[in-house]
Amino acid sequence: MNSTVFDKVDRDLAHALQIDGRVQFNRIAEVLGISDSTVARRYHRLYSAGLLRVVASVNLSRLGYVPWTIRLQCTPDAAGGIAAALARRTDTFWVHLLSGGTEISCSTQARTGGGSGDSLLLHKLSRTTRVVSLSAHAMLQGFASPAQWSGLTSLSPEQAEALRPEPAGADDGPTDLSHEDHSLVEVLSRNGRAAFGELADATGWSESTVRRRMDHLRRTGVLRYEVDLPMSALGYRAEARLWMSVRPSELVATAQRLAAHPEVSFAAITTGPTNLMASVICKDHPDLYRYLTERVASLEGVHNMEMATVDRTVKRAGSTLPSEAFRDATLL
Repeated sequence: MNSTVFDKVDRDLAHALQIDGRVQFNRIAEVLGISDSTVARRYHRLYSAGLLRVVASVNLSRLGYVPWTIRLQCTPDAAGGIAAALARRTDTFWVHLLSGGTEISCSTQARTGGGSGDSLLLHKLSRTTRVVSLSAHAMLQGFASPAQWSGLTSLSPEQAEALRPEPAGADDGPTDLSHEDHSLVEVLSRNGRAAFGELADATGWSESTVRRRMDHLRRTGVLRYEVDLPMSALGYRAEARLWMSVRPSELVATAQRLAAHPEVSFAAITTGPTNLMASVICKDHPDLYRYLTERVASLEGVHNMEMATVDRTVKRAGSTLPSEAFRDATLL
């Protein structure tokens, strides 16, 4: 993948799309003070190069699901294929190769009350002979989200506010998705800015029905959009996953302090012996070392920590990354 670092206009565009993935280019141009054609040209250039796209995902908690984090160690010859097979599944996201290609982390969803034992994915993984060890923990409460990661911030507060969409409505319990909704999300998971005509073809609905349904799913918090881009494009070249054991009496306070660190793009309280996990993004490995030995070390509630560096991201929030696809993956 191209490792070009974004310039100011690229970063402004990415930040605008982080705020509202479906915002019109002419609105971005108005807020940024540049031409419509410049915005469109920049986006299509970055999209074609695999450096920037918007993807949609479903907030599955609204459908009665609980997010799980999975960590598995594999034989070195199998890790790439297993990671690719995980990425090709529709029920996984944030699939990473870690620790020199011997470890994988990913997230999935399971029905509320079903537990990890009822997960078809976990059953398959446990029967895969090249998986050496596996652990799975429910994510009970999130404290930081990639969609709000401050490392992408480029616009002024006033510009950001001008682009902010209406907030999602109150959570009034689980909802259901129709067959047409699934077709809609499938397209949007590859390209969150897909044209209404393409979405109408995929669902069999009229364009006006597509618009109304997308607006409804977004307002109710079921459908959300995220910017999908390699961290290297922003000048960040060191990523890591942290698993921490925190004293219960200090767990929430520690999670809140950790989530406030600009290096943290995701943090959540989980079940299991390590009850707090985080995703960390740093400029380089010396910067990562300083973060661990200064910022994390100052969190008094943490009494044990494991860390693994990210070697390759195979899948983020949307569908499998085209440039990372392993076409022969058939393990899962």
